Amino acid sequence: MMAARTFTAVLHKEDDLYVAECPEVGTISQGDTIEEAVANLKEATELYLEEFPISETSRSWLTTFEAAYA
Repeated sequence: MMAARTFTAVLHKEDDLYVAECPEVGTISQGDTIEEAVANLKEATELYLEEFPISETSRSWLTTFEAAYA
């Protein structure tokens, strides 16, 4: 039975491409559109998880922080 889990996609634009990153797993992909970048990230994440499965007790934490800049 194949397990399913919801992951986060963080996106930003670099030149003409959208870059998508999954912070829970560490996978990164890109695409010409947001939809393509997320679809490519999903595929990359699924391939990664085939090799390195996440156990049911694995947890990720997402937080924020402030950084000073001029």
